[in-house]
Amino acid sequence: MKKRETANKDQMRETKSKSKNVSVSVKSQKQKAVVKEVKPVEKEVKSLKEEDLLLDSGTDSDYDGDSLSGSLNSDDFDSDIFDSEDDGSQRETEDGDRESSKDEVHGIEGSDDNDDEGEQVDSENGEEDGSGDEGSEQDEVAEESDSSEDEVAPRNTVGDVPLEWYKDEKHIGYDITGKKITKKEKQDKLDSFLATMDDSKNWRKIYDEYNDEEVELTKEESKLIRRMLKGEAPHADFDPYTPYVDWFKWDDAIHPLSSAPEPKRRFIPSKWEAKKVVKYVRAIRKGLIKFDKPEEEPNVYLLWGDDSTSDQKSKHLTYIPPPKLKLPGHEESYNPSLEYIPTEEEKASYELMYEEDRPNFIPTRFASLRSIPAYPNALKESFNRCLDLYLCPRVRKKRINIDPESLKPKLPSRKDLRPYPNSCYLEYKGHTGAVTSISTECSGQWIASGSTDGSVRLWEVETGRCLKIWQFDEAVKCVAWNPLSDFPILAVAMGRDLVILNTELGTDEEQKNIKDLLQLGDLPEPKAAVAAIVSWLPDELYGGIKIRHFKNISNIDWHRKGDYLSTVMASGETRGVVIHQISKKVTTKPYKIRGLPVSAVFHPSRSYLFIATKKNVRVYNLLTVDEPVKKLETGMREISSMAIHPGGDNLIVGSKEGKMCWFDMDLSSKPYKTLKNHPKDITNVAYHRSYPLFASSSEDSTAYVFHGKVFNDLNENPLIVPLEILRGHSSSNGGGVLDCKFHPRQPWLFTAGADSIIKLYCH
Repeated sequence: MKKRETANKDQMRETKSKSKNVSVSVKSQKQKAVVKEVKPVEKEVKSLKEEDLLLDSGTDSDYDGDSLSGSLNSDDFDSDIFDSEDDGSQRETEDGDRESSKDEVHGIEGSDDNDDEGEQVDSENGEEDGSGDEGSEQDEVAEESDSSEDEVAPRNTVGDVPLEWYKDEKHIGYDITGKKITKKEKQDKLDSFLATMDDSKNWRKIYDEYNDEEVELTKEESKLIRRMLKGEAPHADFDPYTPYVDWFKWDDAIHPLSSAPEPKRRFIPSKWEAKKVVKYVRAIRKGLIKFDKPEEEPNVYLLWGDDSTSDQKSKHLTYIPPPKLKLPGHEESYNPSLEYIPTEEEKASYELMYEEDRPNFIPTRFASLRSIPAYPNALKESFNRCLDLYLCPRVRKKRINIDPESLKPKLPSRKDLRPYPNSCYLEYKGHTGAVTSISTECSGQWIASGSTDGSVRLWEVETGRCLKIWQFDEAVKCVAWNPLSDFPILAVAMGRDLVILNTELGTDEEQKNIKDLLQLGDLPEPKAAVAAIVSWLPDELYGGIKIRHFKNISNIDWHRKGDYLSTVMASGETRGVVIHQISKKVTTKPYKIRGLPVSAVFHPSRSYLFIATKKNVRVYNLLTVDEPVKKLETGMREISSMAIHPGGDNLIVGSKEGKMCWFDMDLSSKPYKTLKNHPKDITNVAYHRSYPLFASSSEDSTAYVFHGKVFNDLNENPLIVPLEILRGHSSSNGGGVLDCKFHPRQPWLFTAGADSIIKLYCH
């Protein structure tokens, strides 16, 4: 028997070694056909053997994100791999190749595996001593590494401790026996890529960061995840719309849930309550409990005055009782006499009368009360009666005869307030799109305009000749001339870019200074907060400066010194207002804006900056980075534009509801006057530099001109007089008048319309 057993064992060893050698040859041929530059098989076998030993001994390595092959997407689970039989068969063939490759790996180990198996057999028969036990443990490690499904990885027992604490350690935690779980070695990217290409089940592998291992999902788990990603129940056999099963049997329930009889105390008066009542009665009789007597109201009233709060209204002569309804007569009877019933001719004559002259009720005869229908005017008459009692006054009032003209404020005549623009003198045509912005040069000789067609045009005011055209790729939002006559440069805002253009006007010396000013050179290092908002770039198209912002620009304004320029980004929120210094090529973010900014204007003589949000206007001091100096409350729905008086103490604000507010900042933080003239949104407001004039333009294709005189005496309020309504722009496009500006020296007004025309109004 022993000889037969040994012979069978030898035969089993020979068959195993033959099968392993065959798998080695197949594997080597496959590797040569797929990848020619792969490492030799022996090195791969050694690395695989070391990884198996590391897995069984609990050694781990750092996780490499690039080598991770188990990232799941909903697209992976939506594929039809579970439904097609061809894919399943192909997967089985690929799995068979992988199992053969695994057998090849252990076949290449050669005599080491045979010796280990021999030692394992001997250890099972009990023929080896203590040294044979160590060989059997290594044998078990090799057997466990052959099967990926039977592996039981050590569980990490660190609990809720963050894994970042083990970032600099060689281990990732501790197993259940208290031993350290060392990190796995970092796999080469090429090896990991080749492994993912050869592995057909790679998409089902997920990396477990907690235990530092890869977990392969089964088909059932993949189906569960796919159903959950679709928003369905995890299990396919679950029915969320199962009918409700009423477990209680209502047909046989002839008795209540509680069959206890009613207690006797519910039908007998309470003795305790009776004792309490007797106690209170005795206390009232003895005077221990006293009640407050109602105070008598004095029956007095004003003899010669009108007391509207008195209840004795009915006793005064001024009170008129409500009229009583007329009692029904014979004609309202259900069976009146024949003389009350009109004939057919009389009924026809009623139809020819006016409605006021017709009788309210036409008598009708019925045989009995049962045959009387419902009265059709009952509800209407009751409603009219309620209106009479509610709306009609029943008090005698003394009428005061006042001339309505005397209630109007006394305003000076418009003839005395001349000159002011009242008629169109010139039109500037050339734009193909709506003209969104215009700006006049400080001398009044030139005017610049920007349009949605992407062009900026330079016009001569007196002749209407177009001197120069700059073409851009985006629609122009705003244009602004530099206030200094020595630097005839133009700021143009379009989209997120602010371009400083050289108009090529002025003397040769001025042009030389302008070119030196527009040279960027070595830019200073901006702060991190400012670098995220703007960036200074050279304008390669027209040789100027381009300042690119992080949001679209809605408004720009020059400082009186001509070196600073404010920019407003409506969607920039707290970073919506920045100030650029052209000479030093520096940008500063002065304040943290509260709300969405709409417009920003510099004070004409002091170091103040007015910033208008959608609801309020705040005044900031440029010399200090503190809270706003003053806050002006407009009470409007949404502010659209703003302009400051040349004196600096008055401000006008236009809104998108057609209202315009005049603020006297020395008087109050609330509007001094609120003018409601335009039926549609106000697009812009403007002051004249030298004349007491201000204007507003609106989407209703009109522009209003006002006389606004500010007195030096603080005791006198500003005088505001409406002068003229300027019409002429076409309203077919729906944009109306988009901008208005005064001439710096003459009482002229320029208006820019959505009909691509610029108009000049003179006196």
